[in-house]
Amino acid sequence: MLVLFQLFYGESMTGIVDAAGEGQLVSATDQVLASAHYWVGIAILGFVLLRLILRLVHGAPAPANEEPRWMQLAAHASHGLFYFLLLATPIVGLLAFYLGDPWGDIHALNKPAFIILIGIHVVAALYHQFWLRDGTLRRMISPAR
Repeated sequence: MLVLFQLFYGESMTGIVDAAGEGQLVSATDQVLASAHYWVGIAILGFVLLRLILRLVHGAPAPANEEPRWMQLAAHASHGLFYFLLLATPIVGLLAFYLGDPWGDIHALNKPAFIILIGIHVVAALYHQFWLRDGTLRRMISPAR
């Protein structure tokens, strides 16, 4: 949910940076959303670091069933990309906030990368649910079952 918030309301930070560069006033709404973008990014970074620590300590859950090797590789690659983006995006965002360009441009590239990766993840989950019927979506929603 935090990532979705960032994807929907992150443009307010761009608006503030652009307005400041042009000497224009910024709306109160954009100021609040930009501040929220900053702090939600910090929260995401903290949660991802905590998640990585837990994953190192407890390991990753085993696959629900025997999948073809290409599916296993695709799952590992997509999860690795998610972790990379979830770590790199807030770090590059902080660099952009405190150091400016080119970090802001790099940070902005992560939004379409997230959208594409989320889309692929959704399609794969639905494929598992409705085509393979292997319980993967249920495990994603409630892994303890």
